[in-house]
This record gives sequence, structure tokens and C-alpha cells, in this order.
Amino acid sequence: MEETKEGLTCKGVAERLTLGITRVLGVTESMPGVMDVRFVEREPAEKRCLLSWEQKNTCVLPEDLRDFYLTTDGFTLTWSAKLENESVPLGCMVLNGVANLRPLCQSSSVFSLPNAPSLADLDWDEEQVEESERGPAEPHFDSRSRIFELDPCSGNGKVCLVYKDCTKGVVAQKCEVWFLDRSLYWHYLTPSFTAYYRLMITNLGLPEWQNAFTPYGPSPQAKQWASLYQPLSFHCEPSMADHAGEPPVNKLDPSKAFRGKAKLPAPKKKQSAQGGVGGTAKGQGSSGRHSGGRR
Repeated sequence: MEETKEGLTCKGVAERLTLGITRVLGVTESMPGVMDVRFVEREPAEKRCLLSWEQKNTCVLPEDLRDFYLTTDGFTLTWSAKLENESVPLGCMVLNGVANLRPLCQSSSVFSLPNAPSLADLDWDEEQVEESERGPAEPHFDSRSRIFELDPCSGNGKVCLVYKDCTKGVVAQKCEVWFLDRSLYWHYLTPSFTAYYRLMITNLGLPEWQNAFTPYGPSPQAKQWASLYQPLSFHCEPSMADHAGEPPVNKLDPSKAFRGKAKLPAPKKKQSAQGGVGGTAKGQGSSGRHSGGRR
């Protein structure tokens, strides 16, 4: 009886942690083809581990992230989709535990060259744009920012916990959540961990969902998955949508699509002198035959 109560309690905690997304994914009518929904339960992190992390990195964990780690030391939820009788891994939601919340810019190892380039070399002050023009100021790879990897994004980039405007020896307190794409460009996500957590759950951990916050957006394949499992929150580009509210249709205007690529008219071939003389003689001979016949 006690084991049953413990199982129900753990199930209730897991459902509250995932905001009920495991129950939603398990409903076949709303999520067709979803299978193998797996949530990895973890023990809470110890307070001494959190204090040790803060002292080591000279940063204060935000209150919501601290409460999250005191509930579960990390987060992993995966699910698959059934495609032609095969299970295809699709959704993946990951939040690193305290031990894996490591700095993005690690110090160079003893095996690296002394003059080897680093991420800090990518910072160019003259390329920085005013905050009012492009939103929040982007993080720096050097000592001005302290960056920690929160989600590896299955190799499609990294979601990072970023402390900006840092000073050496001073404890950093305010942080934001940013997305670093594979081209090492920064994209702002949310002002807090709680906002990012809800955003991750809302997007079901679909592939490349963080790319929706970039100028180029997700890949066509990722858009297809999003339109299938997120029909209410997925929006296509305004340029692809019809003004009358009709579904987007691929329309091809040849005059616009191939503008500037029209084939030039073929140059007329000049008749050779021999051909011209022969043609003239042939014409005279035929006219002579016709006149002879009339006689």
C-alpha cells in the first residue's frame, strides 16, 4: 500500500514538473503518432552543491532556478513519432544539472597552442549596435559576460544562462537566457529561467524550436513537424500567408521568377556567298522552267 502511494506521489510530482505535458502527449486524439514518452526522474540537488557552484563561478543562481534544482537536479523528457511503422526520435527537452552547468568559455588546456584563437577573439566593439535598435545588448565571450550552458539543443546550438556586465571579483546576480546558434551568433530568448521553461514545454521540445527566434528560422523539415504537432501556436511567414486568410499556396509567376534570365534572341545566320549565288541561279532556273511551260 505504501509503495502504491509513493508511486502516485512520484507520478504527481512528475506531472507538475512537466506542467502536464506527459499527459497531453499520451492522448492519441490530440497527438497522433506520439509514442515512447519518457521522463527521467532525478533526485533533488543538495544545497551545498548550489552554494559550491555559486562560490566557484562568482554568480548567484536566480531564485526560480534554485527552486528548480532543489526539486530535481536537471530535466530530461523525450518522445518519438510513429512514421511508417517505425519509431523516429523527435521531441527532446533537456536542462543540465548543477554539475553540468559549466562555463561556455573554458580556459585553454595545457595541450592547446599558446597563440590559439578563442571565442573571446570574436568580440568586436565596433560592430556592437545600440541596445535601443536591436533589443537587449548581446553577451560577450570575454570576461564581460559569464555564460553557462543550460541546454545543448541536440547539437543545433546552445541555450545559455548569461550574466552580463560582469566585473572581475564581483558577484554577478542578474541573468538572462540566450540562444547561441552554430554560427556563434546570439539570439535573445527570455528574461528569466521560468519563462524559458514554459517556452520549452509549450514547444514540446520539437527539433530546432529555438531557431524560431532567429532571423532565418527553423529548417523546412522542422516547420513540417511544428505544423503537425503545434497547429495552434505554429505560424508561417507573413509573406507566405494569403491576405484573405486562405492557407498558403505555392504561386509561381514566371515573369518575376525568371526576370533577368530571359534568353537572348538567336543571331541571324549570314548566308555565305556561294550559298547566295547558288540560290540565285537555282531561282532563275526554276523561273525559266515555269516560263517555258507557259509558252
